[in-house]
Amino acid sequence: MDATIALLIKSQAEQIRLLTETNTRLGEQLISLQQKMDQQLASLQQRIDQQLAQIAWLTRQYFGRKSEKMAHLDPNQLSIFESLAEQQQCLEAIEAACEKAETHIIESTQKTATAKADRTNRQLLDKLPVVQVIVEPGSVDPEHYKLIGSEITRTIEFEPGKLYVKETVYPKYGLKDNTYVPAEGQSGVIMAQRILTPIYKGLPGASLLAEILLQKYEYHVPFYRQVRQFKHLGLDIAETTLNGWFKPVSELLKPLYEVLKTEVIDSGYIQVDETTLPVIDKEKRKAAKEYLWTVRSVMKNMVFFHYDYGSRSMKTVTTLLGNYCGHLQSDGYKAYDVFNDNDHVVQVACMAHIRRKFEAALKENQVLAEFALSQIQLLYRLERKADQENISSEERAVMRQQFARPIIESLEVWMEKTYPTVLPKSDIGKAIGYAYGLWNRMKNYLNDGCVKIDNNLIENAIRPIALSRKNFLFAGNHQAAENTAVICSLLTTCKEAGVNPREWLIDVLNKMPYLQQSGSETALKELLPNNRSLNQSPTIL
Repeated sequence: MDATIALLIKSQAEQIRLLTETNTRLGEQLISLQQKMDQQLASLQQRIDQQLAQIAWLTRQYFGRKSEKMAHLDPNQLSIFESLAEQQQCLEAIEAACEKAETHIIESTQKTATAKADRTNRQLLDKLPVVQVIVEPGSVDPEHYKLIGSEITRTIEFEPGKLYVKETVYPKYGLKDNTYVPAEGQSGVIMAQRILTPIYKGLPGASLLAEILLQKYEYHVPFYRQVRQFKHLGLDIAETTLNGWFKPVSELLKPLYEVLKTEVIDSGYIQVDETTLPVIDKEKRKAAKEYLWTVRSVMKNMVFFHYDYGSRSMKTVTTLLGNYCGHLQSDGYKAYDVFNDNDHVVQVACMAHIRRKFEAALKENQVLAEFALSQIQLLYRLERKADQENISSEERAVMRQQFARPIIESLEVWMEKTYPTVLPKSDIGKAIGYAYGLWNRMKNYLNDGCVKIDNNLIENAIRPIALSRKNFLFAGNHQAAENTAVICSLLTTCKEAGVNPREWLIDVLNKMPYLQQSGSETALKELLPNNRSLNQSPTIL
C-alpha cells in the first residue's frame, strides 16, 4: 500500500515537473515573441515617422513656403542649459557667456519701425529717351478755342532689336606712274591691314556672337528659340549654324578662362560647390547626370566652373585644387576630406547647410529643431549687425570671439547631450550627426573676419546654371559641357564684378583674336571683368 502511494506521488511530481517545464518554455517563447513584436513595432513606427516626415517635406515643397528664415526671437526665451549648469560647474561659464551673447545680439539687432518708402517706379523713366507724340482733337476751330494746358500719360515702350550688315571697305591705292620706285618697305599697291574677326573668315561679328551667348546663358534662351527670334528680325538661319559658331567662340575665350581659374585659386579664400549638368551619352542614348564644379574667390569676386567629364570624385578635387593654400569653404561632401591632413588648407563648413538639416526636421521634432535653429539665428543676426555697422574684418573677428563663440560652444555641448536621446536615422538625428561632424570646421570661421558664415554666395552663382539647365535641358556632349563651363564662368564673373556683360563681351571678342596671336598673360588679366571699370566703354574695332 505504501509503495503504491509512493509511486502515485512520484508520478504526480513528474507530471508537475513536466508541466512546469512546459509552462517555462511557453513563457520564454511568449517573452521572445513579445520582444520581437516590440522590435517590429518600433521599426514600423520609425518607418512611419520617416514617411510622415517625407510627406511633410514634399507637402511643403509643393504648397508651403521655401524661405528658411525664422521668426524673431523672444528676449525672454529660457535656455535649455539651466539644468546642465546645476550639474556641471564647467558648463556654467559656457552658459553665462551664451546668455550674455544672446542678450547682446537680441538687444542690438532689434528692428525699429520704418516709414513706408516712397514710390520710386516713376524714376525708372528718367534715364530713357523720350519720343513725344501729339494727339490733336479731331476738329478744333482756332478762332474760337485757345490752348489752356495739356495732360500727359507716360508709358514705357519697346522697339525690337535690329540686325544689319556691317560693310567694311578697304580702299586700295596703286601707283599712277609704273616707273616710280616705291619707298623701302612699300609695294606698288597699298591697303590697310584687315581687321581680325572673332571667327576666322566667319560671318558673325562680335556683337552678334555676344548676343547669342547672352541669350543662352544670361537670359536662358536655347538656340532653337533664338533661331525663331532671328527669323522674325529678317535672318533665316539654321540651329546647326549657331552650334557651329558656338564652338570656335568658346575656344577663343578659353585662354581667358584659364587665366581666370589661376586668379581664383591664387586668391587665398575660396568657396567650392557642385551642381548637376545633364550631358548626352551617345552609347547609352540618354542624358547622364554629370557634375559641374563651382569655385568662387570671395575676396576678388571671381567665379569659375570646372567640368571634368562629369566626375565628382576626390581625384578631381585633388587635380583641381591640389596646390591651393588658404581657407576653403564647402558643405559636408566627403570628397573634401582629402584636405583633412593638409596644413596649407583651412577648411570651413557652411552654416546654411547645417541650418537646412535642422529646418527639415521641424515636422518630426519641433522642440529640438527649433532650439538649434534659434541658436543659429543668433549667429546670423550677429553677422547682419556687423554688416549694418560696416565694421572691419578685424573688428568682426573680435565680435565673433566675444559673442558667437559662446553660442557655438553651447551648441556643441547640446549636440553631445542630445544625440544619444534620438534615433540616429531620424531627421533630427541626421541633422545633429551632420552638424556635429562638421563642427570643428565650422569653428574656423570665428578666427577670421573675412571668412563668411556660409557659402550662400557660391549657391547664388550656381542658380543661373540651374535656370539654363531647365531651358536647354542638356549638353550635347562632353565638349559642349566644357564650353558651357567657359562661357558661364566669364558671364558670372561679370555679374560679380558689376560689369555690363554685353559691353564686356563685345570688347573682349574684338580683342581676343589679337591677344590669341601674342599670347600675353598680362594682357589677358587686364581683360578680366574685375579689372574693368564699371563705366568703361567697349573698344570698337
